[in-house]
Amino acid sequence: MDPTQLIATATSRAEELPGATRENPFGPEWDVYKVRGRVFLLVPLDGTGRVTLKSHPDDSVALRETFADIVPGYHMNKKHWITLLPGSSLEDELVTELVTESYLLVVEKLPRAQRPVDPQLFARPAPEQTGAQ
Repeated sequence: MDPTQLIATATSRAEELPGATRENPFGPEWDVYKVRGRVFLLVPLDGTGRVTLKSHPDDSVALRETFADIVPGYHMNKKHWITLLPGSSLEDELVTELVTESYLLVVEKLPRAQRPVDPQLFARPAPEQTGAQ
């Protein structure tokens, strides 16, 4: 995945998510995606094509071990954040899933009244799609 495609995939998914907003609190060099004021995706506009997002600590370790283009979060807490780099190990579907999971990690920490979606149900297959009843 090249830098342009990585950023386009990540930001396109972020913009689809309920309650998500794009801001520039660090100046015009960074696009920061938030839900209810809390960050879930950081995109530096420096031409590197990298994106940084939240990840469950156990998932972060597994992702970094599995994908060469996933590294500890750039300038962030390495336990809770990962950075995706342009490269051949990433595909659109994985990037979309990781952005969604980052969003849900933030949403589930919000007070229930502030949640734009139920994190237990959002983006999960319906029972008829999984074969469960």
